[in-house]
Amino acid sequence: MKSDTETIALGGGCFWCTEAVFSMFVGVLATTPGYAGGNTKNPTYEEVCTGDTGHAEVLEIEYDPSKIELEKLLDVFFSMHDPTTPNRQGADIGTQYRSIILYVSDEQKARVEKFMQQIKASFGRPVVTEVKRLGKFYPAEGYHQKYYEKNPAAGYCSAVIAPKIKKIKEKYGLH
Repeated sequence: MKSDTETIALGGGCFWCTEAVFSMFVGVLATTPGYAGGNTKNPTYEEVCTGDTGHAEVLEIEYDPSKIELEKLLDVFFSMHDPTTPNRQGADIGTQYRSIILYVSDEQKARVEKFMQQIKASFGRPVVTEVKRLGKFYPAEGYHQKYYEKNPAAGYCSAVIAPKIKKIKEKYGLH
């Protein structure tokens, strides 16, 4: 990571969705789907799917804070998933799909907590997003990387990801 960039990991359900959404934004330099927040070393997708590893499907985002602020990333994050449903996003159910923010610095943590305090009342139900320091991040297997970009016509992509992308494009005026 270059010194003029920052990293954060966000989990809001399936990492295919998260990557497809965040890769649209100027200032997001790199996106890597993977696993974090748990205890198992070098987990596989199959192991994470059991719910026994403690890991969530997350997206590690490297971004240029001079082009996109952390608060904008957080706004997108809270717009693209439901942070009030524990261990679930739509039909994806399990601890690996929990809402989680994994920060890398005390400054990020403070900004995340302040942002969440400001928006929590807008959801009408308690926000269950877990906030913790990013420990070890494990990149997902190669076939998960840029999944939507490579498979836009796949069933899950057209049924779940495409509508999410449309919603975010409309909200943020993206083309």
